[in-house]
Amino acid sequence: METIQVVLDRKLLQAADRAARLTKQNRSALIRDALRGHLRALELRELEERDRAGYAKRPQERAETTLWEAEAMWQAK
Repeated sequence: METIQVVLDRKLLQAADRAARLTKQNRSALIRDALRGHLRALELRELEERDRAGYAKRPQERAETTLWEAEAMWQAK
């Protein structure tokens, strides 16, 4: 692990400390978990945007969706 210095305003620091107490972890663990969650959300957003761009370049044909709708109906029974 590396030790870093992060500057937080007083209200954010107080909120982080309250959250750390509520979750029974120290401030560093809380911040690590929050950063991991944020990075996962950014990665997911990037993947979703890539999918959207791909579908925008080549939208599905009606025949493609009809095939999958029939499959979904079969699975639902």
